Amino acid sequence: MEKETHVLKVNNESGRVDKVLSEAYPEYTRSQIQAWIKSNAVLINDKATKANYKVQPGDIISFSEPEVEPLAIEPENIAIEIVYEDDSILIVNKAAGMVVHPSKGHLHGTLVNGLLYHVNGLSDGTNVVRPGIVHRIDKDTSGLLVIAKTNKAHQHLADQFFNHTIEREYVAIVHGEVQHEEGTIDAPIGRMHSNRLKRTVDRDGKSAVTHFNRLEQFHGFTLLSLNLETGRTHQIRVHMDYINHPLVGDPMYGPGEDVDKNGQFLHARVLGFNHPDTDERVRFEAPVPGYFEQRLEQLRKSI
Repeated sequence: MEKETHVLKVNNESGRVDKVLSEAYPEYTRSQIQAWIKSNAVLINDKATKANYKVQPGDIISFSEPEVEPLAIEPENIAIEIVYEDDSILIVNKAAGMVVHPSKGHLHGTLVNGLLYHVNGLSDGTNVVRPGIVHRIDKDTSGLLVIAKTNKAHQHLADQFFNHTIEREYVAIVHGEVQHEEGTIDAPIGRMHSNRLKRTVDRDGKSAVTHFNRLEQFHGFTLLSLNLETGRTHQIRVHMDYINHPLVGDPMYGPGEDVDKNGQFLHARVLGFNHPDTDERVRFEAPVPGYFEQRLEQLRKSI
């Protein structure tokens, strides 16, 4: 069955095209619309556009919901630590080593596979392989994720991420003795041209801001608290490498001889946001995993 083509003529609407469309078609989330814009499924005056395009009076916006390639995501009985759950959201403490959602190279064993087994009902997500997924953390990063169970909750949370009102605090062990008690790294990030899997600081990249505080100092290492103002792929890992304090154990950005079987020592410890049902502020915290704490104890003994 052919999908209906939606056509919107801009009259009094104003602002970004993704915002205008999500308000005009509330059955779709802003995240879905942004994904469609990125795949050139949204046209303005018969031309592809970008999500940050500001609409003009007389613009003709047209789009149809893209056909989804069928991909069977199997529910799997995978152990998941659910910190909190209600009718709209759940908070998961993801283990290091677990991929968040299926992709071409990871069809099984992901967080989404486990969620489909343990949870009744998830939001549509941005595409068929990401039900419930509002944000992600790297495979080898442990810690807290908020999962949306309804499209309404998904949109509410996605708006908070977009507006940078989500509290996200990480803890990391980095190489070197960081000299400043606190600081901010404001350096744009883009794909590395020589290696498409890696990111790098690039003046033509997307804005990226990381705030840090020194928690503990060791011989040759530092424990940091890091707060994200933006959410770029590999942001903390790239920024810490940029200031010559790469994460301990990082297989991609750290020194090659330092790779740890658990990956980088990075943990999403705190997650705070306004609840999508009540708009009240909620905050969750998860302690670092056992192997992380053991490494800290070893470092403390070496002082």
